[in-house]
Amino acid sequence: MQLGVLGGGQLARMLALAAHPLGIGCTCLDPAEDACAGPVSDLIVGAYDDPAGLDALAAAADVVTFEFESVPAWSADRLASAVAVHPPPAALAVAQDRLHEKSLFRELGIDTPEFRQIDSQADLDALEVPAVVKTRRLGYDGKGQLVARERADIDGAFASLGNVPLIAEQLVPFDRELSVIAVRGAAGEVRTYPVVENHHREGILRLTLAPAPDLTIEGQELAAGYMRLLLERLDYVGVLALELFAVGDRLLANEIAPRVHNSGHWTIEGARTSQFENHVRAVAGLPLGACEAIGRSAMVNLIGETPSAERVLAIDGAHLHLYGKVPRPGRKLGHVTLTGRDDLEAAVAELGIG
Repeated sequence: MQLGVLGGGQLARMLALAAHPLGIGCTCLDPAEDACAGPVSDLIVGAYDDPAGLDALAAAADVVTFEFESVPAWSADRLASAVAVHPPPAALAVAQDRLHEKSLFRELGIDTPEFRQIDSQADLDALEVPAVVKTRRLGYDGKGQLVARERADIDGAFASLGNVPLIAEQLVPFDRELSVIAVRGAAGEVRTYPVVENHHREGILRLTLAPAPDLTIEGQELAAGYMRLLLERLDYVGVLALELFAVGDRLLANEIAPRVHNSGHWTIEGARTSQFENHVRAVAGLPLGACEAIGRSAMVNLIGETPSAERVLAIDGAHLHLYGKVPRPGRKLGHVTLTGRDDLEAAVAELGIG
């Protein structure tokens, strides 16, 4: 069996590595000749909206998935006319528009911060602050958004954000940031990973603690319930991630990612079945694997530069993953997962990153 992946970055790389032991090969479409999935997959070099490249991917694959949600929805639709595509292109379309995403949460009764549509500077001028203003489309790792704490922050913001449709969201005084990942199989079976706690800096995920410390059983069940609502409503197949704000006992939905997710990288060593293997299993029509955590784990992203392998691997319980990328500021170059330690916080501090 051959899995096609729209995108050839680190997520595609880890999907290919998970697929290989299952006897499944991967073909990726990516515009970069040095895409980091290239060494572990067949690589078609072409733009994400190149008809010839898309048709070549469809011809090479038995089923197609995507590794990030900014690929053109048109491309997913074209692929779906020729080959099975999971998750469904409709889920991609929802995730690409923050207003549609938040509206879906509200439709399903999933708790979320208050929000409103912004189509002009006049709409911004009428906004109550504090608020978070985001572009409805694109934007990731803190890009395409601003935090308006005072009225002066709104002045000219519509133009500075590109004169494009925006969404304004209530600025939530959250206690911590969480996320939950679940997988749905082709026959509708749903399995959910433990909720994790995430720490960001400059809009980029730096540290994930799994499972989230001190989360109640009720909190885990609430997050799992949100996931089941979303997966079933979207007729979803594959891995889905949901980012959350914890405010007391409330879990407020922030956004979904219709793919494997950075906050799930810990599952490679820290869960009975990794998110990557379960995504491959789901889209390939195979039985799903168990999602329980094997003890506690921490995942630390390597941003902009990488430590020496000798230093990382000298730490007991450290697992190093490098993506084969050229270093540059703000770029995710790899991650380290720490497992099997009673003193997990001390191990993170010993790593000296994050």
